[in-house]
Amino acid sequence: MSDELNKMDKEREAAAARALEAKDNANTKDTSDSTDKADAMTAAVDKSGLGRVNMDNFGPEIARPTDEVLGWHVLDLEELPSQGKFYPADTVIKIRSAKAAEIRHFSTMDENNYIDMEDKLNSIVESCAQMMAGKSTMSYKDILEEDRIILLLSIRDLTFPEPENKLMLKGKTEKTKKAVDIELSVRNLVASIIDEEIERYYSDKERTYVIKTRSAGTIRMKPPTIGVMQEVTAYLKDRQEKDQDFDRAFLQVLPYMQADWRGLNLNKIFQMEMEYKGWDEKKFMLVYRLAERMKIGVQTELETTFDGETAKAPLDFPGGIKSLFIISDLAGELL
Repeated sequence: MSDELNKMDKEREAAAARALEAKDNANTKDTSDSTDKADAMTAAVDKSGLGRVNMDNFGPEIARPTDEVLGWHVLDLEELPSQGKFYPADTVIKIRSAKAAEIRHFSTMDENNYIDMEDKLNSIVESCAQMMAGKSTMSYKDILEEDRIILLLSIRDLTFPEPENKLMLKGKTEKTKKAVDIELSVRNLVASIIDEEIERYYSDKERTYVIKTRSAGTIRMKPPTIGVMQEVTAYLKDRQEKDQDFDRAFLQVLPYMQADWRGLNLNKIFQMEMEYKGWDEKKFMLVYRLAERMKIGVQTELETTFDGETAKAPLDFPGGIKSLFIISDLAGELL
């Protein structure tokens, strides 16, 4: 039975890879054909000596916008759990569909290994997302950890637009308990809301929470970025491999205290841990409670409307987290 399941998994992954390669090749061919036609037209005009010619009047555009050629789409920041308020005010995030090679890499994920799972999820975001603040290029590591789920689902929608590739979850209506299928999609996610007591400390100028306290002075905190969480995970892994002690409570609050991942490394985190041990009990409890109450993200249930009433389903990934980019319904692909 196990061998048969493994064989089906491999067939499913191979089918997805073939379909995506065909899609990539088709897109490349279309772009190449348009370029070849434009080049031939230009050469003909130069050879004929027609003098000044407005090339805008000839066939397809010679130079199409880069975003159009590569399939980049601007993401609505309002759809993010953070609503973009912790990024520079002029931030633009663009996404594209995943390519065959990127999905092949994703398919090697070990779902029983947290670090490997995080690495594969981040590899999709790194390859398929761009982040700009004005004219400055930012890193995927500047994206908030809890905003990542929206990017991943949006990238999946671009990669597999066919209706049969939707991820469906079993749910029920709240009052009549009718069974209903609810799609795992951005529009059915419910964002967590930070309470007003914390929200009133948000600074639009600094794009973070600036919290004035009696015993610990002014504290600046915000939800962690992918980059900060990568460094914290690397520190945790390093301490475990060396069988060295570390303070778990410190690693819970550190991501909210560290605004930027740049300059953060194993030595820096160790120094911060030493400084943290000098905090008094009051400061620790204050920071710990603040970190707990400023967690953003999505709730554990999907929500939609069905027959005039609210329907909900537990947030889950049918077939495991791999099903994000590995087609789980093999029967739907077979003729």
